[in-house]
Amino acid sequence: MTLQTIKTSVLKFAKDEDGLTIVEYAVAGGLITVAVAAMFVLLGGAVNTKITALCAAVKGAAC
Repeated sequence: MTLQTIKTSVLKFAKDEDGLTIVEYAVAGGLITVAVAAMFVLLGGAVNTKITALCAAVKGAAC
């Protein structure tokens, strides 16, 4: 490889934005996954509390 070929390859790589968009999508997907998991945890606790209250109201202390 000549110096000109290496220089051309490096410049082409630096100008290529496809890799950057893939990383951006990966980061966005990760953030969405964390947000959904957090909502399941928060809503799961609230739903459990409501179900326990309903069970206690219907059956008394059997829950």
